[in-house]
Amino acid sequence: MFKNKKTILFFILVTCCCLVACNHDDPTFDPALLIGKWVSGTEYYRYDADGTGATWDTSDDVSEEEAQPYTWQFNEETNRLTVLHQMEMGGVIPKSYTVTNLTENLLQYKDQYNQSFTYNRVR
Repeated sequence: MFKNKKTILFFILVTCCCLVACNHDDPTFDPALLIGKWVSGTEYYRYDADGTGATWDTSDDVSEEEAQPYTWQFNEETNRLTVLHQMEMGGVIPKSYTVTNLTENLLQYKDQYNQSFTYNRVR
């Protein structure tokens, strides 16, 4: 099947690389770490323990009291954060993100277009 040692070594190397690349474990994040207030520039998100929250942008002269409400869910198996924004005129706008980092002070995720977002916890 294989004519020389170089071909065999190349095949083994490629197989090992594929196994390593395919067998990495995705990190899992504790959804309890989401609870609280997060900021990126002038954009704020507040995640409440009951699966509700609010978002506002101070550059639009919107305060927390005037914030847009949403509900949220976090799937620990897929690291998928789903936010359902409730519109003032009725209806819901769903947004889905893949969380890439979640610590006590840092929240990072990507949307379906691979755009990254980074938030810091407000103390």
